[in-house]
Amino acid sequence: MEEKNTRPPLGSKEDGYLLEWRPGGVFLTVWPSSDGKPSRGLADIRKSLLGNGITEYDIITLARIVREASGEAAFLARPPKKKEKKEEPKEQAEGTEKAGEVAPGKAQQDASSKKELSPEEQLRRTQPVKIVVEVSHDRMKAVVRFDTKDGVLLPTADGVLAALAENKVVYGIDKSAVEQGVGSYASFLAAKGVPPKNGENARIERNFDLKVKGHPKMSAHDRVDYKDMNLFVLAKVDQLLAVRIPQTKGTPGHDVFGTEIAARGGQPVPLPNGKNTEVRNENEIYATINGQIVDNGKKIEVDPRFVVNGNVSVGTGNINFDGSVEVQGNIEYGFSVKATGDIEVKGNINGGSAEGRNIVVSGGIIGKGRSHVSAQEDVRAAFTEHANVEAKNEIFVADAALHSTLRAGRRLSCEDKRGQIMGGSVAAGIEVRAKVFGNMYGTETVVSVGVDPALEQHYKAMLKDQKELRERLTKINQVVNTLEKVDVTKLPPERVQQINALTRQQFPLAGRLKRLKLDIEQAKQELDNMASGTITVLDCIQPGCRLMINGMAKKIESPIKTSVISLKDDAIAVQAYMNL
Repeated sequence: MEEKNTRPPLGSKEDGYLLEWRPGGVFLTVWPSSDGKPSRGLADIRKSLLGNGITEYDIITLARIVREASGEAAFLARPPKKKEKKEEPKEQAEGTEKAGEVAPGKAQQDASSKKELSPEEQLRRTQPVKIVVEVSHDRMKAVVRFDTKDGVLLPTADGVLAALAENKVVYGIDKSAVEQGVGSYASFLAAKGVPPKNGENARIERNFDLKVKGHPKMSAHDRVDYKDMNLFVLAKVDQLLAVRIPQTKGTPGHDVFGTEIAARGGQPVPLPNGKNTEVRNENEIYATINGQIVDNGKKIEVDPRFVVNGNVSVGTGNINFDGSVEVQGNIEYGFSVKATGDIEVKGNINGGSAEGRNIVVSGGIIGKGRSHVSAQEDVRAAFTEHANVEAKNEIFVADAALHSTLRAGRRLSCEDKRGQIMGGSVAAGIEVRAKVFGNMYGTETVVSVGVDPALEQHYKAMLKDQKELRERLTKINQVVNTLEKVDVTKLPPERVQQINALTRQQFPLAGRLKRLKLDIEQAKQELDNMASGTITVLDCIQPGCRLMINGMAKKIESPIKTSVISLKDDAIAVQAYMNL
């Protein structure tokens, strides 16, 4: 029976390869790295084989095992030849003993066993192992293994440290691993470098969340409001929209030889500032106008106009936008659009509401007993029906105003197509102008012109403010003029601060008074124009119409053709309209 070879294996999975001396021969295992390639090269493994006295192997087989890197043991070479045992004496083999001899003891058996070893083997068992230091290709790992070809005595930890130093391994040495490693023949990781930590790329942190768009708003009682669908995210002037976090340089690393490994710095990114935004403090994006935030991933913009691609209804909910709104369809019953800018409706307002600066409706305004349209300036529509419309400036109706309540601060006109105002009540500060008022059936239609009560109230409030500002400015001027005659250096600090505060108030107050004077003059001019308000009839005004001009009333009893109706000598007068 052959003696089993007990030589310890060489390498480990961490080293990327393993050599085993089995009864059937020398077996080699090669493991792949994380990228699927062999962890060890062919040259490294051949060097290890030569160092362990393995020279009789097929190089093609070795290359195949390394290339496949299957992680499974594969036969590489035949087992080394065994030395033949010396033939024992016949008498000893037969177990006979000479007369008078004592059976050999344990010490005699050991001596006999030693006699069986060759001198070379006996010498090998008294010699230390060879310390082999293997450094990985990337120089980030140093593995220590023990070559037992010429010796079997394990080294001390200091001996391993000395071997590392001889191989110039000076960084990342794990002394604890060294102390444990000298206790067996297994190879171990003795030193490990520190890889560089690359810098982080610059990034953009957005101070808004567009993911809430299209989801209904939750009320304070966790109830869903389907009339508020969050179709946009608004930005205010000077609102911080995004911040750029700059790239970092990174931290260098070191290999086991102590060589510094440079880190790769992070990459910069440009600021995605788009329309109606500006960059401040190098890395911050601010909004320059009010509007909705638009972010396509490359640019952050603020759009002062919001477009509804369809109807304002259950699918959109109510619209409340800081800017202008364009509705491609209708504003349906019970829904509203509010905007600080203009509102343009391509379809109709069907029982819905609208509130904005200027309101333009390509179709009609159909009240259905609920609709209310209010503009800070003008309203334009093709027709109105049972609608409630008001504008601080002018109202233009192209075709007809039927059974509607219309209020214009300056002028109201209905003179295209039919140009008819029938039923309801219309009023304007300066002029109401239409082709036809009323109808042949005597439908009651109230037409009023004259002073706008809202404008008159505003005019009186401005006069009151003007008086108060003048009185305040006069007192400040008196105090400042008096103090100019006093030695300010002798006054206490508190008094000096009061004087400076009063002086700083002079010029702003004077500026406010100047602007207020201009507004008062403009309002007075408008009120004077309203005092001579007119009703212009381009075709006919029918019986049933009731006229009101600056508090004076007149009921139309018979049709009146093209004419201008105004107030003359405290009475309503009808004059022929000459500019047809």
